[in-house]
Amino acid sequence: SEAKPGVPILWKAGIVTVSPSNTAPYLTDPKRGPEYNGYLRTCHNDKVQGAVAAEFAIKKLGLKKAATIHDGSVYAEQLQAVFAETFKKMGGTITAQEAVAPTDTDMRPVLTKIATGKPEFIYYPIFIAAGGHITRQVKEVGGLEKVKLMGADGIFSPDFYKAAGETAIGMFHSSPDFSAFAAGYKDFLAKHSKKYGEKPLAPFHAHGYDAARIIFAAIEKVGKKAPDGTLYIGRKALRDALYATKNFKGLTGNVSCDQYGDCADPKIGVYITTADNVKKLVMPDTPYWKPY
Repeated sequence: SEAKPGVPILWKAGIVTVSPSNTAPYLTDPKRGPEYNGYLRTCHNDKVQGAVAAEFAIKKLGLKKAATIHDGSVYAEQLQAVFAETFKKMGGTITAQEAVAPTDTDMRPVLTKIATGKPEFIYYPIFIAAGGHITRQVKEVGGLEKVKLMGADGIFSPDFYKAAGETAIGMFHSSPDFSAFAAGYKDFLAKHSKKYGEKPLAPFHAHGYDAARIIFAAIEKVGKKAPDGTLYIGRKALRDALYATKNFKGLTGNVSCDQYGDCADPKIGVYITTADNVKKLVMPDTPYWKPY
């Protein structure tokens, strides 16, 4: 949501953006417009994540009826749309596609409306505050007592466990598959824990590290030092060097940027929340299911 209006402002000034966590399909869509030609990302495109979530519901859980909830953000609306499209293509039925506001606290009216369609599965790829309220209230609504719940990387966080409490136990999240990252990832985690006293708290930590590294590599490529030691980095040259990134060995995999700024080597897993995760406020680090 921030990138959609913000990137054109930055690129008008010649400032390139590299995001480790903007996953909305719109941002790298061929029809997005030239004002986004200074944008890249090292995280996955939600065309991948939404499809994985739908495959999980049908192939792993064997469910045929699902509902979605979004919050009007670019991220959530597009992610649930990809999920719904894929779910239907695979033979499932979407019983409802509802919206809430990020500031809503009483989710019962929307959940009651959803319950009339008798879904077996609810996918709500939204953010922590609203996601916590939905998770706490959904099983209080008649007809939804046994519904399976799934969020995405926007609520895959210890802060979500604080918001949802024990009602998060047993729910699923789609998020980057940490177990599929490159060999250097374990060393990265060890160094992070030694320096900060804890594991990374958010799911896109490795993508952030890779984003920084491809920026550093591009600066090394195009930066020029004046006789007095001043470093000059051409803005257009930096942008072009970033877009030319190919086969960069990152923590998340083989980072290669296409003409629209998608650079990720996308690996998505589905995680299940346990009582231990909620008690210790730590995210699962091993997928419950993955599609490859």
